[in-house]
Amino acid sequence: MPLKHQVILITGAGGGLGSTAALTLAKNGAHVILLDKNIAKLEAVYDTILAANAPEPIIYPFDLAGANENEYQELADKIDDEYGSLQGLLHSAVEFSSFTPISQFSTKDWGHTLNVNLNAPFLLTRVLLPVLQKSQHASIVFTSDASARKAHAYSGAYGVSKIALEGLAKILAEELESANKIRVNTLIPGAVDSPLRKRAYPAEDKAKLPTMESLAPAYLYLFGSQSIGVTGQAIDARTFHL
Repeated sequence: MPLKHQVILITGAGGGLGSTAALTLAKNGAHVILLDKNIAKLEAVYDTILAANAPEPIIYPFDLAGANENEYQELADKIDDEYGSLQGLLHSAVEFSSFTPISQFSTKDWGHTLNVNLNAPFLLTRVLLPVLQKSQHASIVFTSDASARKAHAYSGAYGVSKIALEGLAKILAEELESANKIRVNTLIPGAVDSPLRKRAYPAEDKAKLPTMESLAPAYLYLFGSQSIGVTGQAIDARTFHL
């Protein structure tokens, strides 16, 4: 149980990658806090973790886009009061509707996508930094996209948010590096057989793609002791080897 006694918060925990990460980390001893706005999906992940005889997780229903600053701070305060510190924060929540030309993007959809994919990770990270800093070592992991970071046509607000998110991760990593307590890295999952991939590329043969479970080694590395001292990096799961 290499992650025993570690408390890790996962956003988008009801989604494909978020639930995969939650189960992976919990099976290795972590006490995971499952954060998502979809309660039914959270309950399904909760049941899966219990069925694996892993530590009982905590369900925290939360709307990243709809919550105000006070609600974010309340979340941080509750974690601080309950656990006294936090060892991991995984930003796995994502908003993507479809490939759309910039000229046809509505202001509402643009704002909502940036809120979930960029503003929420910023705000959640900011309010949780004091709790993370109470740990001897802590890990913040952002989730990006190999295709979006190349600024392909029609990737729209999703593409813009992922490019900006990687910038946020680099800036934060440099700001925290001297204290040598919180490492900040970005995971590039690559093409995997996930719900988001199905929505983006419905005609693709998903049987040829790696499973979401293939990301388990990358999650264990990023939140485990082997990555202590590694910060400001983009870890590509497609080429990752321990």
